[in-house]
Amino acid sequence: MDSQALLQVSPEALAQALLDRRTLLKDKLPTVIRSLEAEEEKLEPRVARAVKNHDKANKSVAEMKTTRDSSQVDARNLLPTVLGNRDTLVDSGGMINLDPNWKKEKLLEKLDNLEEKIQTAALDHRAERKMLDIRKKLIEENESWLKNRRDSNPEMAEYIDSRRQMSTLFRSADKSHRNMLKAVEKAQPLHEKKVTLQSELREVRRQLDRAKELLAQSDKSIAHWRRRLADGYGELDRGFPDLMQAKDKVAAGGDSSFARKSVTKKTAPIRAKRKQSGTSTKAKLTTDTKSKQSRGEKE
Repeated sequence: MDSQALLQVSPEALAQALLDRRTLLKDKLPTVIRSLEAEEEKLEPRVARAVKNHDKANKSVAEMKTTRDSSQVDARNLLPTVLGNRDTLVDSGGMINLDPNWKKEKLLEKLDNLEEKIQTAALDHRAERKMLDIRKKLIEENESWLKNRRDSNPEMAEYIDSRRQMSTLFRSADKSHRNMLKAVEKAQPLHEKKVTLQSELREVRRQLDRAKELLAQSDKSIAHWRRRLADGYGELDRGFPDLMQAKDKVAAGGDSSFARKSVTKKTAPIRAKRKQSGTSTKAKLTTDTKSKQSRGEKE
C-alpha cells in the first residue's frame, strides 16, 4: 500500500481493526496458554529423563576411562621392572639356555611402542579398535611365551609373574577402553535427544511467557482503543499522544518517516566520503603549513 492509499484509510477503521484484534486475542489467549502449559507439563519429565540418561551415560564413560587409565599406568610402571628382570636373566645367561633365538623376541618393545601410539596419537574409534586388536594379539603371544618359559625354567618365575601381571593390566585397560568406546557411541544420541528436547521446552516457555504478557496487556489495550474511538486521535492526556501528527505532516507535503530513512540511507555513503575527503584535505593543509614553517626556520 502506497502513502496515498494509506492516507485514505480512516483513523476509525484502523482503531477499530486494532480493537478487534486485541479483543480476539483476549478471547483466544486463555486457550493458547492452557495448550502451552499442557505442552510444557508433557515436556518437562521427558527433558528430565533425557538429562538423567545422558548424565548416567557420561558417568559410565568416566568410570571406564578411569579404570582404563589406572590399568594403563600400572602396566607401564611394571614395564621397567620386566625389562630389568629380562636384562638380569640375559646377563646371567638364563635366557640363552631357554631359547637361542631370544634376541629376536620383541614383544615387550612392540607393546611399549603400541602403548605410546595409543596414548599420544589422535585416533578415531575405528583406528583405536584396530590398535586394541593388535595389542590383544601381542598379549596372547606373550601369554604363550610366558607359559613355555616358566615350565622350562623355574628361575624365571619372578620375570614371568611380573610380565604376566603387566599383560593382565593391559588386557584390563583394553577391555575398559572398548567398553568406553561403546558407551561414547551410546551417549551421543542421548546427548542429541537431550539438546532437542531442551530446545523444544525453551521455545514452549518463550511462547507461554509471550502469551501471558499479551493477555496481561489485553484489558489496557482494549480500553486504550475504545477511548480513542470515543474521544478522538489527537493528544488527550498522558499516555495518549497525537496520533495524527505524522499523517498531517505527510498530507501537507512532508516526507514520511520511511522516506526520511530512505534518504538518510542513500546519503550516508556520500556524507562519509565528503567527511573523509575533508579530513584528507585538512591533513594535507596541516602538513603543508608545517613544511613551510620548517623551511622558514631554516632560512
